[in-house]
Amino acid sequence: MSFRAPAWLYKLYARNLWRSLQRTHARPQHVAMIIDGNRRWAKQLGLQDAAAGHRAGAAKMIEFISWCDRAGIGTVTLYLLSQDNLRGRTPEELKDLMGIIAELARDLASNERWQVQHVGSTEGLDPALAETLEEISQDTSAGSGPHVNLAVGYGGRKEIVDAMRSIVRSHADKGGSLEELAEILTPELIGEHLYTGGQPDPDLVIRTSGEQRLSDFMLWQSAHSEFYFVEALGPDLREVDFLRALRDYASRSRRYGQ
Repeated sequence: MSFRAPAWLYKLYARNLWRSLQRTHARPQHVAMIIDGNRRWAKQLGLQDAAAGHRAGAAKMIEFISWCDRAGIGTVTLYLLSQDNLRGRTPEELKDLMGIIAELARDLASNERWQVQHVGSTEGLDPALAETLEEISQDTSAGSGPHVNLAVGYGGRKEIVDAMRSIVRSHADKGGSLEELAEILTPELIGEHLYTGGQPDPDLVIRTSGEQRLSDFMLWQSAHSEFYFVEALGPDLREVDFLRALRDYASRSRRYGQ
């Protein structure tokens, strides 16, 4: 039988972690979260409906953004629905999941400080969800708090392909040649045309459920990211897990090849 510490002890531990983090300046500017394990969480509880796990995971992401806000993290990206999910999940699960994502987006937008942006493709998304994400991106653009990216219909490889298509089309519209395009093509130019163009790359990528893979997430942007893997399933993520990730990040030396 595993030991579970009382709630007051976790609160005390979290308070001490917050205090220790206040003494370090090594704080990520951009944290990306791969929320994983929602369906396994529901199954462990004996729930037949995967939507219950997705709802619990969405509720946890609202908490997660509040933790990031308190920590002074300026940009947060949540990986909510991938291109692989769109191909691999049943129509029934996708319908439920898209409804849950739309509700999550509205809940996040209810905080006037948070800027919410859709990063990803609308291909394969329910039109109502695509419209909701577009409206919320516009309505929250003036927020002064964290910039929250919702990676929905997202695929890292597709993002790079879309960026290259955008560059080629823009260059062609100006009458440029292929030779000229080859000369001006740089990593910086490609970065400007990604879904996250103009934003800092993630300093820290966190994944729940113990899985240790990127799953086609921010392949370009995470070239120099630090990674932190949490054993807890998505809905079970705790504040102390997040704080441990920040503490671990602060202890690492980011040398960028030096």
